[in-house]
Amino acid sequence: MALLEVENLHVVIDGKEILQGVDLAVNAGEVHAIMGPNGSGKSTLAYVLAGKEDYAPTAGTVRFDGRDLFAMAPDERAAAGLFLAFQYPLEIPGVATMTFLRTALNAQRKKRGEAELSTPEFLKKVREVAKKLGVDQEMLRRAVNVGFSGGEKKRNEILQMALFEPRLAVLDETDSGLDIDALRIVADGVNRLRSPKRAFVVITHYQRLLNYIVPDVVHVLAHGRIVKTGDKELALELEARGYAEYQEEAVA
Repeated sequence: MALLEVENLHVVIDGKEILQGVDLAVNAGEVHAIMGPNGSGKSTLAYVLAGKEDYAPTAGTVRFDGRDLFAMAPDERAAAGLFLAFQYPLEIPGVATMTFLRTALNAQRKKRGEAELSTPEFLKKVREVAKKLGVDQEMLRRAVNVGFSGGEKKRNEILQMALFEPRLAVLDETDSGLDIDALRIVADGVNRLRSPKRAFVVITHYQRLLNYIVPDVVHVLAHGRIVKTGDKELALELEARGYAEYQEEAVA
């Protein structure tokens, strides 16, 4: 049984059908890249999986670790091990990063019926993880993402992901607007977390991120459905030839 099973998923946003029958199976231990042109439905898929408001399916099923994903509230999905890294991480003025991380981590643990971490336990854990990822302690004292550079925001998200230890991490165009150094920050963090028990869905418009996060499977999403699946060579083909032929195939 796949960790994530998407079958015939349809989603309508503002009267327009964005996803038109997506089928996708992701096994534990795998990294899947979903590529496609702007407007193809990549971010919509991520939002539906995470349970974003107003992104409810109109048809189809999604099972996560054997459970009906749509029967779970967003906080239940997070507690079960689903993590979404946003294209544009939110700023939270007045809330220190350290406070945010502790509150979020303990909320997940409580939801799973686990004991909350004490302040000393949490500090030890976050410092160990931050050191491995090269996150400066000073950054943890600052308000969440306020005044952060693009690279700092992404490093902060990777820190969250490492702390929460999700079963499935969905990265929604996390490479958007990043320079090469920030790309490496993201890739190094993801590669450190690759595990036989964990899967990644990397949503991207460009092949360049996949130079650093080498996928097991590459999918092309066009006009709301997956029209081609291959290995990492497919990403190189897309970089060289573009998406035009797949867009034509999707509407044929």
